[in-house]
Amino acid sequence: MQKRRIELQKVVDAMSLVNATPEVDLTDRYITVPELNRPALQLTGYYEHFEKERIQVIGYVEYTYLESMGEEKKYQAYEELMSRGIPCVIFTTEVLPSEEYLNLAKKYNVPTFTTKRSTSSFSAELMRWLGVQLAPTISVHGVLVDVMGEGILIMGESGIGKSEAALELVKRGHRLVSDDVVEISRVSEVTLVGTAPDMTRHFIELRGIGIIDVKTLFGIQSVENTKSIDLVIQLEDWDKDKEYDRMGLEEQYIEFLGNKVVTHTLPVRPGRNLAIIVETAAINHRQKKMGYNAAKELYRRVQENLAKKRL
Repeated sequence: MQKRRIELQKVVDAMSLVNATPEVDLTDRYITVPELNRPALQLTGYYEHFEKERIQVIGYVEYTYLESMGEEKKYQAYEELMSRGIPCVIFTTEVLPSEEYLNLAKKYNVPTFTTKRSTSSFSAELMRWLGVQLAPTISVHGVLVDVMGEGILIMGESGIGKSEAALELVKRGHRLVSDDVVEISRVSEVTLVGTAPDMTRHFIELRGIGIIDVKTLFGIQSVENTKSIDLVIQLEDWDKDKEYDRMGLEEQYIEFLGNKVVTHTLPVRPGRNLAIIVETAAINHRQKKMGYNAAKELYRRVQENLAKKRL
């Protein structure tokens, strides 16, 4: 699992922040945690359990509290905060830092920014954005496609037909996200998002033909940059001695980064149209999420029929 970080300058650009301390160099400054901190307690002098790695957000409430202090106490409160090695400070709600604050920011080399947005909406958007950018990430061997709005991760041994199935799905109007290597990020306790490495984005490798550019061949509508992973399809060679699930009453799961995803194992042999099977699996999975399970419905009918015969 990769430990992620993001350049502070990218945060500034993404959130359209105004730099109040252009003298402070932003080179080699990184954000490593997605959480923010509104230093209300810290401005009163309480620094137990203070997370100095977090971006510090000063809104209207914190600002007016500081302004109610005497000049000396306000100066001390600011200095105590900025001497802790924090990554940056953002003033929201059109609040502007004072000249005394800016002098301290330069002294302690703390980048400071402003935004006109309200504290609540700005904090929510920034935390959401950082959550995606800094999400724990792993790379897996597989193909990720968007089928009927469902993110389908196709896995299996090399050469088993993952890329060919993805190409057929693209021809049927679905979208390719990544071929060969899929980067999976855990953006929440229930959501995994997959994407392609920059180097291989929109390319598919077909044995015997080589590399093809899906975006160029089939158009912009045939590709997608990111997609949540809703279902995993495991391809394996057909084993006549193995019992495969024929009903689907109980879901099987695979785990990535602590999140579980429903998985189906599909045996592969000549004559099976993998693209149609994957497409059907995607529609069936979406149907289950909407509350209808065909296997359970069939089981219910069988049980009702048996009950009638007993009578």
